[in-house]
Amino acid sequence: MGLPQPGLWLKRLWVLLEVAVHVVVGKVLLILFPDRVKRNILAMGEKTGMTRNPHFSHDNWIPTFFSTQYFWFVLKVRWQRLEDTTELGGLNWRGRDGSEVGWVELDVKARED
Repeated sequence: MGLPQPGLWLKRLWVLLEVAVHVVVGKVLLILFPDRVKRNILAMGEKTGMTRNPHFSHDNWIPTFFSTQYFWFVLKVRWQRLEDTTELGGLNWRGRDGSEVGWVELDVKARED
């Protein structure tokens, strides 16, 4: 099951390039237009409730966006998602060593055409 190795590596390369471009563009925008980026990030935070937490100051966490740590974290999460496989009726994901980590059954009816 899963992608053949060349396909997986090609997708990983694409994700690497995609995340790198997003981080570079975000960093450039953060340098050129800091107030606008701050407003956009705060607006996104309103949707998730992140900005309603009194212990978080935007001065502490906005600079972490588009940092090197942010790049590696997003890249790791996106690569792990590539290794997850879906099957009819559920989702199967595996650990780094290839062992099955979990199985989630989905209530999905097969479409008959």
